[in-house]
Amino acid sequence: MPELLLELFGEEIPARMQSRARQDMQRLLEEKLKEAGLEHEGIECFVTPRRLAAVVRGLPERQPDVTEERKGPKVGAPDKAVEGFMKANGLEDISQAEVRQTPKGDFYFAVRHIEGRATRTVLPDTISAVLLAMSWPKSMRWASGQGRWVRPLHRIVAIFDREPLGDAIQLTDWGFDVSHCSVVGHRFLNPDPFAVSSFEEYQDKLRQAYVILDQEERRRMIVEQSAALAHSAGLAVRPDPGLIDEVAGLVEWPETLMVPIPQDLMELPSEVLITAMRSHQKYLALVKPDGSLADRFLLVANMAAPEGSRIRDNIISGNARVLRARLDDARFFWEQDRKDSLESRVEALSDMVFHARLGSLADKVGRIEALAVGLAHRMTDVDIDRVRSAARLCKADLTTEMVGEFPELQGIMGRYYAAYDGEHVEVAQAIAEHYSPLGPNDACPSSGVSVALALADKIDTLVGFWAIDEKPTGSKDPYALRRAALGVIRLIVENGLRMPLLEVFRDAAGTYKGLEAEQVDVSLLEFLADRLKVTLRDRGVRHDLISAVFAVGDEDDLVRLLARVEALEAFLQSEDGANLLIAWRRAANIVRIESKKDARVFEGKVTQSRLEEEAEAQLYKALEKASADARTALGREDFAEAMAAMAALRRPVDAFFDSVTVNTEDSGLRENRLNLLARIGQTLSEVADFSKIEG
Repeated sequence: MPELLLELFGEEIPARMQSRARQDMQRLLEEKLKEAGLEHEGIECFVTPRRLAAVVRGLPERQPDVTEERKGPKVGAPDKAVEGFMKANGLEDISQAEVRQTPKGDFYFAVRHIEGRATRTVLPDTISAVLLAMSWPKSMRWASGQGRWVRPLHRIVAIFDREPLGDAIQLTDWGFDVSHCSVVGHRFLNPDPFAVSSFEEYQDKLRQAYVILDQEERRRMIVEQSAALAHSAGLAVRPDPGLIDEVAGLVEWPETLMVPIPQDLMELPSEVLITAMRSHQKYLALVKPDGSLADRFLLVANMAAPEGSRIRDNIISGNARVLRARLDDARFFWEQDRKDSLESRVEALSDMVFHARLGSLADKVGRIEALAVGLAHRMTDVDIDRVRSAARLCKADLTTEMVGEFPELQGIMGRYYAAYDGEHVEVAQAIAEHYSPLGPNDACPSSGVSVALALADKIDTLVGFWAIDEKPTGSKDPYALRRAALGVIRLIVENGLRMPLLEVFRDAAGTYKGLEAEQVDVSLLEFLADRLKVTLRDRGVRHDLISAVFAVGDEDDLVRLLARVEALEAFLQSEDGANLLIAWRRAANIVRIESKKDARVFEGKVTQSRLEEEAEAQLYKALEKASADARTALGREDFAEAMAAMAALRRPVDAFFDSVTVNTEDSGLRENRLNLLARIGQTLSEVADFSKIEG
């Protein structure tokens, strides 16, 4: 069956936008072909720095024929209704309509048979619709054209069934050529156009013209070339999959080369070297067998550079010069910054705004210090003086030249400068780690000083922005508060900290002077509970169980909360737990229905003297015992024992439903039994709100 080859060729597409562009093109082609009634056997999309390409295989030669039916008025309807129906459907006489019998009588139907068009005549409009629907994070117009694209487009190649669609694609106001079948290869190595008539020929000729079309193949080539070069030198490539993805989006013909780093530059901190190479030059760092940074790096050139060739030597020497220029600046900053101690830089934080309504960075440091010390007192074996020193110095590196040039190194440079100033190793480490964890793959601090400081920094930020009502909304989170909340959760949970968060939030709110911070604590705790569900989802913990425990209303200790959730999960997985949940739902449904019928609430106040049958008396006793046992177990934080107390209810509840009639004619007896059923839910609520449990 015929295939469609489509290439959109222009100036460089930013690497960070390529993956989404390829996905969008795939999605839009699927949508627009479906709208046109064109089935196919599959779509593949590809992206290089200069082109978006797609092949649609197994297209039909024509659209299928379609029959449209529109129901009209009933036979014998007023003339105006019939005339309106005829006009709307292009009928000259009502006899052109079909009369069909329906359960509601005879009705007119307008039936229209539409013959399918040739696919070749449909595709130009489909392609135009795809281009017009493509969206980019940033786009532009160029020359006199009115179309928008990420960078100027030069041409479209569109070939169906080995023949070009050519000028049938109506995009003349975009200011580029709608090509017949002319393709351009590598910008430097093979810039001359050449003709193609199929996708297979297109891909093969591009390879001959030094363009690897498949982005995954380019990535694979970079990984293999890098590993081979590193191995030949007894080194390894520093893992950085994100950078490799980006580099694969910068080149059409990857050629990986090794470049030496001058020894005098190796005196710089390894993080400075890696950041300069990675963020600014897109170089891959190499490491020695012991994990330390090697004095060489890898660059991926977009050029064929055979071994021993002059062009290879020029690329290597040119990139060595570029890196030296950047690192010479970094070395100057390194030397200048160490002339002033971190302590001497703290005062300058008064001139740096944290947030217009939350004060300067000096104000934030003061709040962090007070909060970190308070947190340290709640922890064990944490040196308070080191916490105080680390808190005071944690933001001082923001005033240095190095961090000004490389913002990614904030905290890290603070550790180097603190160590140079003679600060304790725990203080220096805490300065480096107080921003952590920055994401799910970032290591979580474990040292007491680091944990106290990192918690204080994040909690201060959360409480402050909560107090001024700058909370995340929808997809918008300009102050990264969700990330801060996830960091708080990881710091507490992974370090097993017993932390009463409501008290901590109130302490943090108290450090803000002249700021209305009431009701911050409860609202912020609910936000953390929502983030906790997200965190635990990957661990397979059910979000509804977290909600069920959190809804009890007395839990702000995350470690204890998780222990309760684990106990509840184990309980519900047992036979007694699963059956008790079913029985509770039956009881809750009866109480809900009868409450609505009586327009009242049954509050669980049971009159023992009205317990006439043995099963209801035994259930009452079991509820009293389970409630008392659960409270005792919860007081000891023995959550498994608390769940076991609830499990003992299963048989008395089953016996009640087997032998007791709730809706008896005696209104007093009925009320007492409904209160007894309500008491089941009240007793279970000692451990969790069972109404939150799904499934």
